[in-house]
Amino acid sequence: MSDSPVSTKNVWPYYAKTNISNVEKEKKTNDLGKDQFLKILIAQLRNQDPSQPLQDKEFIAQMAQFTSVEQLSNMSNEMKLLRQSLGFASGLIGKSITWNTTNDKGENTPKSGVVDSITVKDGAQFAVVGSEKIALDQITQIANAEEKK
Repeated sequence: MSDSPVSTKNVWPYYAKTNISNVEKEKKTNDLGKDQFLKILIAQLRNQDPSQPLQDKEFIAQMAQFTSVEQLSNMSNEMKLLRQSLGFASGLIGKSITWNTTNDKGENTPKSGVVDSITVKDGAQFAVVGSEKIALDQITQIANAEEKK
């Protein structure tokens, strides 16, 4: 018998769902965005030496960098919206696509078929081939569908 005060019941199936969801919410990214860049710039301006103020050309260069960061952020958001556009994905309807699936043995096997429609679920787009829904990021090949004679 073990007299250990450490419980062994705190393993996978016994985790509280609220704790798991709280951990997922607390994930932080190391990406610097425009807000962080602006905070750094303001802190630099507040803490500069009054006897050696920031020269005009240096300040203009930093403001240009800030504008570039903001524009890149805006472009990233626009590209994300473009990828999620139904108009873009609807071009797949009638096309032959190939994607990989995992069989019973755990091996990747390619499947293909003609896209019947596009559906959106939880903000993600899926190509519908027969009764299967394939996420657009799982598609490995797109081709014109062969005409049946």
